[in-house]
Amino acid sequence: MALPNSISVEKLARLIGTPACPVLVDVRSAADLRSDPRLIPSSRLYDLDKVADWGGTLRGRTAVVLCQEGHSCSQGVAAWLRTQGVVAETLEGGIADWIAAERPMVPMEKLRNRDAQGRTIWVTRSRPKVDRIACPWLIRRFVDPDAVFLFVPPSEVADVAKRFDGEAFNIDDAGVFWSHRGELCTFDVMVQELGLTTDPLQRLATLVRGADTGRPDLAPEAAGLLAASLGLSRIYADDLEQLDAGMLLYDAFYRWCRDASEETHNWPTNKPKERS
Repeated sequence: MALPNSISVEKLARLIGTPACPVLVDVRSAADLRSDPRLIPSSRLYDLDKVADWGGTLRGRTAVVLCQEGHSCSQGVAAWLRTQGVVAETLEGGIADWIAAERPMVPMEKLRNRDAQGRTIWVTRSRPKVDRIACPWLIRRFVDPDAVFLFVPPSEVADVAKRFDGEAFNIDDAGVFWSHRGELCTFDVMVQELGLTTDPLQRLATLVRGADTGRPDLAPEAAGLLAASLGLSRIYADDLEQLDAGMLLYDAFYRWCRDASEETHNWPTNKPKERS
């Protein structure tokens, strides 16, 4: 029987990657993190002992508290958060059950570029089209919902990333880790390096690669993704406004990849019966 105020691994996995995903609060001990320095996608580390200080920042939101086994650490923090106006649950079986179910985990070593507020900082070229919208979508939905993206002129990306301790991405520079590799686009690289190689994200990666590298032959939907991306780039002059609009676009493509790729649409759906 499920514990009260808890959520199953399967249900949480369905929420991650969607706009409905709750705040994921990881309160594991330093020892647990040393033994496995990986995070459930979109989760963030919080100090268990300072919940009274930071708990109020989540007031009015929904949260799932994570610890190693789903016992006293997460149960106590969730109870405390509920006193602060947070709709807080715990993950049944904790992170141990998540791993046992072979769900994806994000390596912490790939996410060193955090500011004083704990947000990851990313820097790329202005006037984005495909990869530079797809990658921020992936990061916001599966890595860091509060990630900051700085769009700057191409010649300034490296210096801005260095000055603001950010990660440069999708730029033609041999020293940039997050960029194209051979036939792979930056989105492909992020999916692989961040441990997010689920079937839906790999299917989406094929569409992004086809749209971003001039390979519409990779998937029939790639041409449509490119057309929609170019259309958005003409509608929005502001890069951040375009990113906000692009989030919905990639939400839709992701849900198609995850839930609807086998569905077809025929019209008309109800033909009148022929009279005999």
